[in-house]
Amino acid sequence: MSRPLRVLHLSSGNLYGGIETLLHTVAREQGRHPPLSHAFALCFEGRLAAELRDAGAELHLLGPVRTRRPWSVWRARRVLRALLRSGRFDAALCHSLWPQALFGPAVRAVGVPLVLFQHDALSGRHWVDRWARVTPPDLVLANSGFTAGTLASVYPQVPWRVTHCPLPLPPPRLEASERARVREELGAAEGDAVIFHASRIQERKGQRLLLEALGRLRAVPGWRAWFAGGAQRPDEEVYLEGLRAQARHLGIEGRLRFLGQRSDVSRLLRAADIHCHPNLLPEAFGLVFVEALQAGLPVVTTPMGGALEIVDASCGVFVHPEPESLALALRRLIEDPQARVRLGAAGPARAAALSDAGGFLRGMEEALRALAEQAVPV
Repeated sequence: MSRPLRVLHLSSGNLYGGIETLLHTVAREQGRHPPLSHAFALCFEGRLAAELRDAGAELHLLGPVRTRRPWSVWRARRVLRALLRSGRFDAALCHSLWPQALFGPAVRAVGVPLVLFQHDALSGRHWVDRWARVTPPDLVLANSGFTAGTLASVYPQVPWRVTHCPLPLPPPRLEASERARVREELGAAEGDAVIFHASRIQERKGQRLLLEALGRLRAVPGWRAWFAGGAQRPDEEVYLEGLRAQARHLGIEGRLRFLGQRSDVSRLLRAADIHCHPNLLPEAFGLVFVEALQAGLPVVTTPMGGALEIVDASCGVFVHPEPESLALALRRLIEDPQARVRLGAAGPARAAALSDAGGFLRGMEEALRALAEQAVPV
């Protein structure tokens, strides 16, 4: 039997989104695939660090890094080199170009195989792209075919494979009493269709577009909307206040709940009826779409980016990114519970086919074992 592989995941840790959800899932699910063990190295304390500790994961802190303070980069690289020189790791996996740019040279200096998990579409023009280009990885794991299609702008010669982000095994369905309690707490009556949006508070995620569409449904009875996601940066605070003002202007603020940062998105999805995420720019993958499908919700979104690899006519609805089309699609689902049930029923199987955690870990082991066997220590 092959010996277990040890992987060190590198990420910043100061924000929370799809990358952090993936890392938390890997920490919780690694016991399902013993040939691959995982440790995590972060720059910042925060929600992710707390979740990794709660999951019993091995966690190392490299220290706060600010690129405008070069000494903080040098210090974190020194800590990382010492960690890698312990000889306990078979690969270092950088989650996005930021840790790839910062820590790729330190990984290279020790001779550990260097892997990039590509979470975003790349242009090659951003300063981080140009910095990361200096240290190519040995392999790229792209979270979607869409993102892989942009890789050549930074790494035209690096081998890659598509590896959809994992989801843990689905939690039990909410009991009817628990579902009713969650809905009542958040202002939804028994017969209301709850429209749920969960993401970072950013313009490209489509919250403003969704509000415009809901404003056109002001006279339509029987719906409520929940927005999960908290502002994590000053510009996001400004955007969130703009959303609240927009809701007041449209006369729909009484039918909305801005829930802030939540750690129970899976539970909220199971208490909702429709997942609506009308991106204005392509989503690199869109793990929350898969979470919604796993929860049995129909997905309403725009036909771009990773969503095209997740949603199809069996489980969701594509709309043009403009208010009238979105309002029409939502009204149809609000007024047709059977259509919601039909589309939602196809979701769990689709989610399992796309993002099974066991399959994700087996695929990662296969890719990293090949690299580890080729590695020559420095």
